[in-house]
Amino acid sequence: MTRTNHILIKNIYYMLSYAFQTLRSTNYRELESESFEHIHDLLAEILIKGISQQLKRGLYKVYVPFHEDLPTVRGKINIQDSIQNKLRNRKVLSCEFEDLSLNNRYNQILKTTLSILLKQENVHQERKIAIKRLLMHMGSIDTVNPYNLRRDMFKFHRNNQSYLMLLQICYFVLDGLLLSEEKGKHKLADYFDEQRMSSLFERFVSAYYQKHHQQLFAGAAQVRWAIDDGFSEGLPAMITDVTLKKGEKVLIIDTKFYYRTLQYREVYNSRSIHSANLYQMFAYVKNKSQQTTGSVSGLILYAKTTETITPDYSYMLSGNQIRVETLDLNVEFPEIAMQLDNIALNYF
Repeated sequence: MTRTNHILIKNIYYMLSYAFQTLRSTNYRELESESFEHIHDLLAEILIKGISQQLKRGLYKVYVPFHEDLPTVRGKINIQDSIQNKLRNRKVLSCEFEDLSLNNRYNQILKTTLSILLKQENVHQERKIAIKRLLMHMGSIDTVNPYNLRRDMFKFHRNNQSYLMLLQICYFVLDGLLLSEEKGKHKLADYFDEQRMSSLFERFVSAYYQKHHQQLFAGAAQVRWAIDDGFSEGLPAMITDVTLKKGEKVLIIDTKFYYRTLQYREVYNSRSIHSANLYQMFAYVKNKSQQTTGSVSGLILYAKTTETITPDYSYMLSGNQIRVETLDLNVEFPEIAMQLDNIALNYF
């Protein structure tokens, strides 16, 4: 069984499919039965299918600025450049206008990601051929420096909603981008960084409970501070990763993905859970318990990879139970589902 980050690649596909409902559509269904040797082979196939579908619908166009010399007026005349044209006996006007174009940052990130995947050794040759076919339809679109593609550059609405998942997959690829020693060439790390995996792990757990445990409220929720004197200026917002609720009973889940689940103190030759994680959960449950008559518990849920020592602790702190557990991502997906089901059954 092929792994990346010590996680079965197929399980990463399942996690992605929960995080992005688009991947549950018929267009992607056959991915479940395919075998992928490398994570970027999987991501390449998702993009091939997604961009092929987008090409059938039509690539997204946005208004972009143009500056061209034209025989007739279009948009606004650039006076200075038009005078220069006249001095050169050129019978054209220098015009500035906006027009719909495929050559925009939404399509540029797609083409840039495809171009990078095309050069990777761990992408299967058949998929490289499919990528080349797609690139033939994107000739008018520029590639860009991937390090300049900030997430806040992209806004999503009804007309480009289909790009949301595609661009997230692109970021999974580009976040693992390393500049190789050969100038101008890029290579991809064969793993996801902790931040990207943490985000995916959180979205997966939340979406799993929303789909399979609809008797529960499941999702991120804000916990209000239990303020005594009414003054709250400067206090940070407390937003949980996942809150499960049934009636007045509440379980707050804080999902964590670390390559090393426990922190190690060499001086004392001891391991412990990350202190900040426990402080954060304690703040969640104590403040939430002031706002409900039911029981409030906390669960710090670490993703288990290949560590032999993993936390399995239960604490009763000031009247609230806080558990620390791991979700084993090293097993077949039905076993992962069973672990998540058992968490819900044990608490509700």
